[in-house]
Amino acid sequence: MDGRRRNPYQLTDETPVYVISVAAQLSGLHPQTLRQYDRLGLVSPDRTAGRGRRYSARDIELLRTVQALSQDEGINLAGIKRIIELENQVAALQQRVAELSSAVDGAAAALRAREAQVHASYRRDLVPYQPPQPGSALVVWRPKRPQG
Repeated sequence: MDGRRRNPYQLTDETPVYVISVAAQLSGLHPQTLRQYDRLGLVSPDRTAGRGRRYSARDIELLRTVQALSQDEGINLAGIKRIIELENQVAALQQRVAELSSAVDGAAAALRAREAQVHASYRRDLVPYQPPQPGSALVVWRPKRPQG
C-alpha cells in the first residue's frame, strides 16, 4: 500500500461484488460461458467462503475484452489467454521500470548533493597545479651586475 489507510467499505474496480448471474448480464455472456472462462483461467473471480464466484468491475471489463477478441477478432481462447498473460507481464514490467527510474533519480540526487558537499569543503587558498603548456615558457630577465 501507499501508506494511506483505506476505508474497508470503499468500493474499487477490484472489489468483488457481482454474483455470476449479474456478471453474466453486465458482460453480455451466458453464466456457463463465465464458468468455462474461469476453468480455462481467462478470468479468475474471487470466491466466497461457500465457493461462490464474485466478480469485480475489472473482471467484467476483462470478460468483455475476451468476448471482443473471440468474436470480433477471431482469436481462439488459448490465444486470448496468452494475450492476457503478456498484457499482465507488460504492466508488471512497466511498474518495475517506474520503480527503478524513481530509485535512479533518487540516487542521482543524492550523488549531486554529496558532490556539492565535497566541493564546498575545498580549501579556497590552494590553487591547483597546472603544468606549463608547450610554447608558453616564462622568461625571467635579470640584469647583469657591474663587475668590479
